Order: sequence, then structure tokens, then C-alpha cells
Amino acid sequence: MRIGELAAVVGVTTRTVRHYHHQGLLPEPERRSNGYRDYTLRHAVVLARIRRLTELGLGLAEVRDVLAEDAGKDLVEVLTELDQDLARQEAALRERRARLRALLETEGGLPAEGPVSPRLAALFRDMAHVVSDSPMAAKDREVLALIETTASPEDRERLMGIMGGALAAPGGAERAMAAYALLDDLVDAAPDDPRVDEAARALADCLPRDLLPEGWGDIDLPHSRLRSSGGTPTDSFLRAFYADFAPAQAEAIRRTLRILTEPDGDGP
Repeated sequence: MRIGELAAVVGVTTRTVRHYHHQGLLPEPERRSNGYRDYTLRHAVVLARIRRLTELGLGLAEVRDVLAEDAGKDLVEVLTELDQDLARQEAALRERRARLRALLETEGGLPAEGPVSPRLAALFRDMAHVVSDSPMAAKDREVLALIETTASPEDRERLMGIMGGALAAPGGAERAMAAYALLDDLVDAAPDDPRVDEAARALADCLPRDLLPEGWGDIDLPHSRLRSSGGTPTDSFLRAFYADFAPAQAEAIRRTLRILTEPDGDGP
């Protein structure tokens, strides 16, 4: 048989046959006097087996093991491992579908920052009831979505609880509205504008003192105190964080974080 005939018999492409030759899975046949490969029935049998194994989900390295001399034993082992792997994939798919259903059934629909968890979506709805057209509130939601993606489950639950509690506390919505308004007004201000300190204190007044660990408030701390582990951000992350705001807004946030993290701060 020529390569095209072999490929047609087994139901693969000639490119696939050549790839299996290159990978050492299918032995090279002898060539005729005219230079063409001369495939035998044995090549078709091996090629068909390779096709069946790959259709089961085996990788080519696993197929190579199955085709070794102790093929019977390896095939049982490989297929058992494949079955276990497929079971894990099934469980992961069920979990993903459950998460998708929860997102699709989110009360009020998905927020613009979605997909986010139903809990964060509920927090965003509460924030929208407080203020819906504030650019700083929109940035807040983006940061919260980032934190939900990157934080540990424990830190994520703690932060969502704190933010939701702060907003629901007596006067919390009013304080948040005032803080957002002050921060929005700083978009074209200089970092030394007197309103910066007022905005920082208003924002700090919305949040509990233990919201963030020490180290968040200042990117100029010694590098040993700015670790990516233990909940403390790296200095490069903080620089990128502050750079996303107008200079006066960034200074207000920096002062807020210092109030919340320094022992001698006078935040709430």
C-alpha cells in the first residue's frame, strides 16, 4: 500500500501517518525501487491501534508505552490512569457548570465587572444603590474583582464580609457617598491639595482599622516588609496600584491606607 491508501483505510490523514513516523510510533516501511514506501497489513493494524488509543484520550507518550513489548500490562495501567483522570475531569466539569449556573442565576444579572461570585455581585448591587455614577466607585469594583480572583479563600471571605458590613452599618452608605464624591473631585487636583487629607480621612472613616495588614500603606517600606506572601503586596504591585489613579487620588488612598495600618493612626 502507498501512504495515501494506508491513511484512507485507517481513516487518518497522510500528515498524521508522517507525524507518527516522526514520533517513532509507526515503523518506517521498506521502500520500493521507485522510492515509494510500501506499507503492509501490519502497518495498518498498528496505525489503527494508535488511532483507537488516541481517541480514548491517550497522549502519544502513553501510546508509545502501550505499544512496547509489555503492552498488555501497560495498557491496563494506562487505561486505569486514563479512567481516573477522566473521572477527575468529570468532577471538575460538574463544578464548573455549577459555578456557571450560579452566575447565570445571579439576582439582578451579572455586573459589568463579571463574572464574579454571587456574593461579590450582591456587594456591587449594594454599592450601586449608594452611588452609581462615580468613577472612583467603578475603580473600587474593579479592584474588588481583582482581589476576589487573586486572594486566598480566607482573605476573600474576610474582605467581602468587611466591605459588606461597612456599607450596611448605620451611616455607612452616607459615608461612602461622601468619600467617593471627595475622591472624584480630586481627579485634576495636585497631590498637595488640602482636600487630599479630607478625602483620606473620609475614606478611612468608611472602613475598619483592621481592614488591611501592615505594609499596604507605603511603597517605600524596606523590601523585606513588602513580600508577596502573607497578604502583603510587593512594591511593584503597589506602584501599579497607585499609578491607576490621578496623582491627588493616589495620595489620598495612600494616606487612607496609612491611617488604617499604622498603630498610631486615628482611623475608625
